[in-house]
Amino acid sequence: MGSTLPAVADRTRLDVVIVSYRCEVLLRDCLRSLRDHPASGGMTVRVVDNASGDGTADMVRREFPEVGLIVAPRNIGFAAASNLVIRGGTTPYVLCLNPDTRVTPGALDRLLDLMEERPEVGVSGCRLELPSGRFDYAAKRSFPTPLSALGHFTGLGRRRKSGILAAYLAPEIDSGPVDAINGAFMLFRRSALDQVGLFDEGYWMYMEDLDLCYRFAQAGWVTWYEPSATVIHIKAGSSGTVRSPKLNYAFHYGMFRFYRKHYAATRGMLVSAVVYAGIAAKLALSVLRAAVRGQESGRARPQERHRPPPLPGSL
Repeated sequence: MGSTLPAVADRTRLDVVIVSYRCEVLLRDCLRSLRDHPASGGMTVRVVDNASGDGTADMVRREFPEVGLIVAPRNIGFAAASNLVIRGGTTPYVLCLNPDTRVTPGALDRLLDLMEERPEVGVSGCRLELPSGRFDYAAKRSFPTPLSALGHFTGLGRRRKSGILAAYLAPEIDSGPVDAINGAFMLFRRSALDQVGLFDEGYWMYMEDLDLCYRFAQAGWVTWYEPSATVIHIKAGSSGTVRSPKLNYAFHYGMFRFYRKHYAATRGMLVSAVVYAGIAAKLALSVLRAAVRGQESGRARPQERHRPPPLPGSL
C-alpha cells in the first residue's frame, strides 16, 4: 500500500480524512476548498484513494503536495479506509469528509469551537446544502424504526413535518442533539472514538455512519447537528445518481447488518422476519428501478467495478 504522509505538527488540532474513488474533479474541488478555508490551530488533510486507477492519486500528488496520500491496492471500502488514517493520527479532532463536498468559510472553526465549548459532544455535523442552495435533508436523522423506515422509503414520511412516518429525517430538530448525522461530514472528538471504537468495517459502504452514531449514543456521547455551519454536498457525486447492483446490495446489506446488530435481539422472530423480507423486497425493487433508469439515461456507471461486501450471514 503506497503512502505519502507529511510530518504532523505536535499542536495540530484537526485531521481531515477523505476517502476517494474515481472522483478526480470532485476531489480537486474539495481539496481546494480546504486549502482556501482551513481550520485555525493547525490542520492536516489525508486522502485514501481506493485504487481508482484513473489518475486521481497523481492529481493529489501533483496539485496538493501538502496532502497526505495513501493509495490502497484495492477498493477496501469507506469504513476500512477511514479507519486506516484515524488509527495513525493523534490530533484532538478528526473530520471524515466526503470528496463530493466543499467546505465554506468559517465552517470548520465554527464546529471545532462548538466541540471545545461542549465536552459532552462526541461527534458533530453541519448543514449540508445542495449546489442549488436547497437543504439536504439527510444531514440529520433519527435512528430508524420499522415504521419510520417505511415512511421514508415509500415517500409517505417525506410529505409530513411530524409523526412516526416522518421521524427518520428528524424534522422536529432544528439544531442541537440529534440521533445521527450524515457521513458526508462527521467531526469526531478523538477521545470519544478511543472509547467507542472506529467505524465497523463490516459495512463496506453505507450505514457505517448511522452505526457509529448509535454506538456513540449507547456510550453516552452526544451527537450534535449545527446548522450555522454550512458545507456544500454534491449529492451522490461520488457514487452516481443510479446505483449499480453492487452498490444497491451494499446499501441494503447495511440496513440488514444495522438491524441485526442493534435491534434483532430485542424484537420477536416474526417482526425480524418481516423486516428482513422487507429489506430483500426493497433491494429487488431498487435494482429493477436502477436498471430502468440506467437504460433511460444511457450512462455507464464505473461504480459497478466496486468490490461487494461479504454476503449477509454473520456479524
